Amino acid sequence: MAERRTGVVYDERCLAHVNPPGGVMPGSLPDWATVEAFERPERLSLTRGVVEGSGALEWLVELEPRFATAQELALAHSEAHVARVLAAAGRSEPVELGGDAWTGPGTHDAMLLAAGGLLTAVEAVLDGSVENAFALLRPPGHHAEREAAMGFCLFNNTAVAARWAQGEHGLERVAIVDWDVHHGNGTEEIFSADPSVLTISLHQDGLYPAHTGALGSGGEANVNIPLPAGTGDDGYAHAFERVVEPALRAFVPDLLLIGAGQDASATDPLGRMSITVPGFRALTDRAVAIAGELCGGRLVAMLEGGYSLLHLPLANLAILEGLAGVAPSFTRDPVGVDVPLALRDVERAAVAAAAQVHAY
Repeated sequence: MAERRTGVVYDERCLAHVNPPGGVMPGSLPDWATVEAFERPERLSLTRGVVEGSGALEWLVELEPRFATAQELALAHSEAHVARVLAAAGRSEPVELGGDAWTGPGTHDAMLLAAGGLLTAVEAVLDGSVENAFALLRPPGHHAEREAAMGFCLFNNTAVAARWAQGEHGLERVAIVDWDVHHGNGTEEIFSADPSVLTISLHQDGLYPAHTGALGSGGEANVNIPLPAGTGDDGYAHAFERVVEPALRAFVPDLLLIGAGQDASATDPLGRMSITVPGFRALTDRAVAIAGELCGGRLVAMLEGGYSLLHLPLANLAILEGLAGVAPSFTRDPVGVDVPLALRDVERAAVAAAAQVHAY
């Protein structure tokens, strides 16, 4: 039995967005090369299969996504950037708009549904239809800056949602906690001069982008927590307790948005972290608790990264179970990889350094 009414947004049209293998123009690699795109449709289709097979749809509220408008996208991006991406997505051939950021014939609807579907989730939480929600849509968005697409991200869905919640619902303060293994550079850049949006990024130190996300960098209301490679469940819990939760309590948001990138999982090909399926559940439990304490439980998660088809679908289910307060399907990691079993000194040091910079 679910303790909370949790919404989920999914649309199979988001499967039509296709990135080229290897991040190079289609046809550049030989046919025999065993290369697949990291950001691929199976991220969603396998997640949907797990959600259906587990019986989760019995206690989830399915929310119908909509297309974001150009005006809504311009809440976080320049009109020139919006026009450039829309034009590229209207072409019949693949277009690279930035480093590892591509459009193709199936991109147009997918990207507008990813942004608009998150707005649907935020609307449902703010009007009380559900208590919290998870938008399982793609492409992701946290690397997209005001004027630039990069890192699989065309529009910054979460940044659009934060601005939209402020403009349409009059919220004064929105917090964004991004636990994707890569630094949320786009979200940081968009809100760098805006103290009404707190951006918190927990990420692997120096991974991607290579020169962003350092301690003390960022804008007026920004917290970066660079963590050492190998950080696992205990390290992330320690960072939440020592840095994330104090920052949120000092800020007192009206809404908490989660950039839920599960590429900090122990099997992800684009990260070197060690979070397990129960570890993602634990992060979600902490996020739900702090949202309950500070903003009436109003929390919306948006899928960002996560490229291990072993861990991602099960981690996404664990997040949904945590949002709803349902007993976990897995109390031990079902994938069975070797991970750190305790908090290490290197993680203590990294978190202590972040806590010192961001003392509240």
